[in-house]
Amino acid sequence: MIALGSDHAGDELKQHIKKHFDELGIEYIDLGFYELKRDDDYPVIAKEVAKYVQSGKAEKGMLFCGTGIGMSMCANKFSGIRAVVASDMFSVRHSRLHNNANILCMGARVMARGLAIDLVDLFLNTEFEGGRHAARIAMFEEK
Repeated sequence: MIALGSDHAGDELKQHIKKHFDELGIEYIDLGFYELKRDDDYPVIAKEVAKYVQSGKAEKGMLFCGTGIGMSMCANKFSGIRAVVASDMFSVRHSRLHNNANILCMGARVMARGLAIDLVDLFLNTEFEGGRHAARIAMFEEK
């Protein structure tokens, strides 16, 4: 299960990804936004997706806004969340291989639709390497 969320700026890209998931039979839940209103601000949506992933209800999450930056900043405040803003294959691959990223954030205003599909597929199909990287990930939670 993949948890999805967007603000108004990212909704078109989120809809594009949902169509791709539908074609591939990938299970997802859309946690917002549904209509432009005050509580659809990106921090509200980022928190919903982060909590869903944090609780284990979703294996991974994806957040879409204008740049991906605000969503990632908010999501990364949650324990166990490793949200990455990425717009290239190398960064997405290594966010999974080395950092075990569990939320991909993308900017609809800076991302071509074809590239977005490629990045989403890479994010979902790249496994965490573990090993020395697992010890480093454990350090994220140290106070």
